[in-house]
Amino acid sequence: MNATDGQKNQPGWHCGQKLLSMVHHIIAAESDLMRRYGRFGGWLLGVCSIGAWAANPDPHWLKLIKDTPAAQAEWATRYEHGEGIAQNYGRAMQLYCAAARRSHVQSQYQLGWMYANGRGVTRNDAQAAAWFRLAAAKGDAPAQRMLAMVDDPARIEKANCTAPVDPTPKPPAPVMVRTRPRSPEQAQVVALVNRLAPNYGLQPALVMAVIDAESGFNRQARSVKNAQGLMQLIPETAERFGVRDPFDPVQNLQGGMAYLRWLLAYFQGDVRLTLAGYNAGEGAVVRYGGVPPYAETRAYVDKIIRNYGQLAHPLATPVTAGVMK
Repeated sequence: MNATDGQKNQPGWHCGQKLLSMVHHIIAAESDLMRRYGRFGGWLLGVCSIGAWAANPDPHWLKLIKDTPAAQAEWATRYEHGEGIAQNYGRAMQLYCAAARRSHVQSQYQLGWMYANGRGVTRNDAQAAAWFRLAAAKGDAPAQRMLAMVDDPARIEKANCTAPVDPTPKPPAPVMVRTRPRSPEQAQVVALVNRLAPNYGLQPALVMAVIDAESGFNRQARSVKNAQGLMQLIPETAERFGVRDPFDPVQNLQGGMAYLRWLLAYFQGDVRLTLAGYNAGEGAVVRYGGVPPYAETRAYVDKIIRNYGQLAHPLATPVTAGVMK
């Protein structure tokens, strides 16, 4: 059937013809592969399709794997039950895992449930108990009941799961450029940090990036919010971590490092959340399920990440201190 001149002048006619031509080429390529190589041709076509997807991943999935734990749990539930989208246990498990690693109780419970019932995964009561145990420790009553049913003291495993992989390029590993300190006072601070940081399980590079953003290595700095000293401790934080004189460099560093260590343990090594907690308080991070939408906090986090160059820090044992609301 030939198109008339009137049809060719209709909006979208040429675009439609190009799309139809592309479809014909794809069908012809598939037929040729199947004719030449049989089932292997079909397999090869599938591999090519997967490769094309990997090169251009689903933007919605990319957003989800960086989203808040609450959003990840919501979409994990939809994938698990096929609510409005195709059921996909693999994606459900990955999203639950990403949220559970950030202490999301519902996701910890759901991972336990999936392992306990063999839902999309081989049944594993030890793994189920491990995830129920994490949620139960936070006071989740359903998890406590399920833990009582599947727990076996003779088979204790560490909770384990596979989180989605973010293909976005990560910041390069930090390059420690040894430059001359700007002053003898800064040299003293650098020496103190290098000596004290290992006692708190902290990398000196992270501590110095925080000090640079907080006070610019000014041990007498005081902000309009009454944050004081090198690591800008507010009076409540200083008291919380036993600092009597926030303008004493050693005490200030010890208090600031103790707080950083606590935050890193609380947020399971996530540097962005740790820095957001240091700037805005961990209570704000918990309320927003991620970095709070404060311009100051986001600029602060981005600046230190650029200087430090890492998004994760080895976990350290927390000091005893409660969550600040």
